[in-house]
Amino acid sequence: MTSEIEKNHAAHWINGEWIDKGVKKETMNPSTGEVLGTYVEGGKAEMEQAIQVAKETFKSTDWKTNRELRHQVLTEIADAFEARQEELATMIAKENGKLLGEAQFEVSFVKPNIRFCASKIYNEYGRSAEWSAGKYSLLIKEPVGVAGISTPWNSPAALLVRSLAPALAAGCTAVLKMPGQTALSNALIAEIIASVESLPKGVVNMVIGEREALQTLVEHPDVPTISFTGSTTTGRALMKEGADELKLLGLELGGKTPHIVFQDTDIDACLPVVEKSLTVFTGQFCMTGSRILVHKDIADEVREKLSKRLENVKVGNAIDSGNDMGAMIDKNSVERVNKMVEAAIDNGAKVLVRGGPINDGELANGAFYKPTLLEVNDSQADIVQQEVFGPVLTLQVFDTEREAIEMANATEYGLSACIWTKDLDRSFRVAREVEAGTIWFNDWAVMRDEFEEGGYKQSSVGRLRGQSTLEDFVEVKHIVLQPGVVGQ
Repeated sequence: MTSEIEKNHAAHWINGEWIDKGVKKETMNPSTGEVLGTYVEGGKAEMEQAIQVAKETFKSTDWKTNRELRHQVLTEIADAFEARQEELATMIAKENGKLLGEAQFEVSFVKPNIRFCASKIYNEYGRSAEWSAGKYSLLIKEPVGVAGISTPWNSPAALLVRSLAPALAAGCTAVLKMPGQTALSNALIAEIIASVESLPKGVVNMVIGEREALQTLVEHPDVPTISFTGSTTTGRALMKEGADELKLLGLELGGKTPHIVFQDTDIDACLPVVEKSLTVFTGQFCMTGSRILVHKDIADEVREKLSKRLENVKVGNAIDSGNDMGAMIDKNSVERVNKMVEAAIDNGAKVLVRGGPINDGELANGAFYKPTLLEVNDSQADIVQQEVFGPVLTLQVFDTEREAIEMANATEYGLSACIWTKDLDRSFRVAREVEAGTIWFNDWAVMRDEFEEGGYKQSSVGRLRGQSTLEDFVEVKHIVLQPGVVGQ
């Protein structure tokens, strides 16, 4: 397996070749429980091979200094993804469980993200100054070397490109740690990238693996920067593992996005968005709307209308049209989420919509979990504090604006938040005090490549997208010279 990838088998992609080494495993369709194909899970050996290739490519080629080549490569990668976006979306839907429309939504982020990063190649400048007569300073930006990128299974295309595109634009070579749950999708992504003839061998290398592969990547002295998307718990562990090498870490971690709904909100416009914020990607999204904070004057109406909406969510196969929500990634995740819900109920949460696993009928073989709505009075309850990563929404009632802000800020997370009100003064006033990296007024999940994405507190280290997008992948060098000093 050195030149072509088998349709139903995924291998690593290193130095422009498919490397079929590691422990052979199966990848499943979470909508049906059927085996989709096989893949090899790599570990330390495969990761070290990829790192060595990336290191040699960075040192021995002009990739790091050839801006024209990097711009050409990124432009062609964007075109290659566009040409096969439907094929990729279909594979992600089958292997990930998210609805086909949601997979298409994910893939739609790929091309503009790559093109934005390509534009940064010619627009990312240092600066210079004559700070005294004939005395100059130059500030230049240089790629750090090998970029380690770890991507989660919930959005394998969009979240990979969000880190890979700026790494390549900066002039880094890259080693990708991709998850086994989306192995066939990973291999298709690698195949798309490999189709770009202008891309030099060894610039992009992919290993499918889990903990051992990630640990090798993070601890390796030849990988100076890590871009990781995943849980806050793992992010903390990576900071410890990378401390000895003083790694440059960009971490996009967990979230507990609140919808703060004030009494003047257009409820009929708000609740469809709240519903989608819970069900998109089956709640397996760092920006999932997992909390709704409602003013007491409209609490009864919101309870009634939101409960009806969630009870009527049609759950089913990702590929079948007409469904409102797909499957979770696997049955272990279904069990984990259900245990969290049961514990919350045992600890006093009031059930508004129970939802839960589907254990009978034609969907019983899949990893399905119906939306759940729990009313909670204590902001310190585990179901409020912990990232569920599933379609579970908590409802809390507030009286004053100050109370709403305190509830919104009551978790360790601060990735995003939504403020619902017709009062523009209030929206800005509350936004200034809510501790979150992205805040939407009367909306949810609107993201732009030209504006930064990241979180406060335990949700992020650094920022992705926007004008900061290259910062995790460059070093800044100050050069001082005095060629024009009089009298020398």
